[in-house]
Amino acid sequence: MAGPPPPRVFTLKNRAGLEIEITNHGGIVTALRVPDRNGEVEDVVLGFDAVEDYHGPHPYFGGLIGRFGNRIARGRFSLAGREHRLACNDGVNHLHGGERGFDKVAWSAERKDAADSSALNLRYTSVDGEEGYPGTLACEVVYTLTDCNEWRIDYKATTDRPTIVNLTHHSYFNLAGGGRDVLAHTLFVDADTFLPVDEGLIPTGEERSVTGTPFDFREPRAIGARIDAADPQLARGRGYDHNLCLNRRSTDSSTPSLVARLVEPRSGRVMEVLTTEPGLQVYTGGALDGSILGKEAKACGRYAGLCLETQHFPDSPNRPAFPSTRLDPGQVHRSITIYRFGATP
Repeated sequence: MAGPPPPRVFTLKNRAGLEIEITNHGGIVTALRVPDRNGEVEDVVLGFDAVEDYHGPHPYFGGLIGRFGNRIARGRFSLAGREHRLACNDGVNHLHGGERGFDKVAWSAERKDAADSSALNLRYTSVDGEEGYPGTLACEVVYTLTDCNEWRIDYKATTDRPTIVNLTHHSYFNLAGGGRDVLAHTLFVDADTFLPVDEGLIPTGEERSVTGTPFDFREPRAIGARIDAADPQLARGRGYDHNLCLNRRSTDSSTPSLVARLVEPRSGRVMEVLTTEPGLQVYTGGALDGSILGKEAKACGRYAGLCLETQHFPDSPNRPAFPSTRLDPGQVHRSITIYRFGATP
């Protein structure tokens, strides 16, 4: 029987100077080089210099997350009349697919370049019972870098038994480059509501208005403007670690909507987020404590990067009112997220 594909690194480039490096170990984006307003190129994602370092413990730097991104309460859910138990790898809860989620497995990889784009096709089959999930899930994820400065992620999955699926990407962005925090970045998110969480960061079930709260990003605001506010939700997340419920939810899985815009004032770099997903997890890296040395041996401290994870809502399998993450045989799970880059004058 053939073993897993050997670890490799692939580089996608476009004509405007964008460059993405990806390893098939976990589908991890190890570098994302983006020009600023003056054409100066810097790497704008956290991670390591050596690809081998991604095989050790780290906080999901740049990874493909599955089967289920975010948390499931107590690592349990019921489906088709049967309770399923998953690994509890985040206290008493399940996080990002378990002990060996999709960010830790070897994906098969194949280049798929065209005249106006450069792409990498990744495939992985998660067998029935892996990490406690039911059904064999066949996954295909395509990273595409276009000459329009769009980094597009196409997700696709099928199953042979009823299961759940919630795929996302976990890069920590810092549009200023390494060595600075993200508190001066301004963020816009088209979301009228967010999901409050309990002490374990599990949604309470309430969908709360952002009006009058630090979670209102309907007008661009500096991330650091209210991050230290006396708000119990910010205390629980050690900053932002919450799902914002997006307003412009696409009516189908092929038409992404513009849902967020991130701007770094000093460099002028801009990143827009378009997606077909109903939620966006805004995570400011509150769990980073400086103990991990990243690129150029720099410590990754609190607020060193910002994750904007497009997703279905956390703990959806236990919350019937949330958008469903169930996938049945004969159905095809499809999702698209685009990170689009530019610069202010």
